[in-house]
Amino acid sequence: MIRLPDATGALREYRPRAEPAVFAPADAPLASRVVYSAAHVVADPFADVTPDDPAAVDWERTLAFRRHLWRQGLGVAEAMDTAQRGMGLDWAGAAELIRRSGAEAKAEGGLIACGVGTDQLTGPATLPEVRAAYEEQLAVVEETGARPILMASRALAAAASGPEDYPAVYGELLRQAARPVILHWLGPMFDPALTGYWGSTDLDAATETFLEIIAAHPEKVDGVKVSLLDAGREVALRRRLPAGVRCYTGDDFHYPELIAGDEQGYSDALLGIFDPLGPLAAHAVRTLDAGDPAGFRAVLDPTVALSRHLFRAPTRYYKTGVVFLAWLAGHQEHFTMVGGLQSARSLPHLARAYELADGLGLFPDPELARTRMTQLLALHGVTQ
Repeated sequence: MIRLPDATGALREYRPRAEPAVFAPADAPLASRVVYSAAHVVADPFADVTPDDPAAVDWERTLAFRRHLWRQGLGVAEAMDTAQRGMGLDWAGAAELIRRSGAEAKAEGGLIACGVGTDQLTGPATLPEVRAAYEEQLAVVEETGARPILMASRALAAAASGPEDYPAVYGELLRQAARPVILHWLGPMFDPALTGYWGSTDLDAATETFLEIIAAHPEKVDGVKVSLLDAGREVALRRRLPAGVRCYTGDDFHYPELIAGDEQGYSDALLGIFDPLGPLAAHAVRTLDAGDPAGFRAVLDPTVALSRHLFRAPTRYYKTGVVFLAWLAGHQEHFTMVGGLQSARSLPHLARAYELADGLGLFPDPELARTRMTQLLALHGVTQ
């Protein structure tokens, strides 16, 4: 038994699992859906840095985690917000991450797509400066051979005077792109600076601008990644996409139903929650590949409670739970994050994340996870 604190500060007993869950062997590529895991970065715990300094990354462990995801059959969505892009990882660090992961993907034969943003801009910018920043990052990603993901830009949200500025900027980028890209719509619950993206706080009006951009360049859009935590809106959007343009769900609250789909279509996936859920997520999709949609839901539905917990408001701090679970699972030897964000969630929050993940059988070594959870509790003054 282990004593865990709840939200009131009271301690209660929890009995951890003795054995991990057993998942389908990763003996074939995923077939029925394209699935990317937005992967976290592993901080260097021995670097003498402060949250104000450039991020110090443990490259060996960071790349090892990507190999772990590729071994499951998952793609890696690199240098996205799960990697603390704009929350500890600056453009110089992101560019290095993109180059290293791109080379690793070639060596491993792994699927990879990389974030293209404007985070090298450090102050107010004009629209031409925003476009130039996007172009610089697009060139870095294309040099690696990875698929670009055009991320939502804080600088563009600040510089745009109306919805007409978005087709102007994105249209030029799409004309330049050497291969089809993924367009990323990240809602303000993930980043408040993106409020009013696509030129309006009215989501219906914003959707029309978004679809206008896609309709003007369908051959340059592989898909759209939607992170609005609104399943109905995502379904309505994907039904209006041009033929051949995928909808990658970024909805960490409703992903099982969106990936399963309906008689009119389905969503592929590009999800931060598939970082800690990697083997289980791949197992679920292989169940779907075998023609068993009910079995797919039976595997994936129980994970939603963990995802909703990790992504609860303020949603942007979900990365803390993701890295915490990677530590408990043995993917890294410490619970340290770039920017010091290991402090962004409370002990009761982390204790509940441990309990939910353990209940799902996510930890390859449940005893290691229990030991590390006990160490964290002791650090906070909880004795067993």
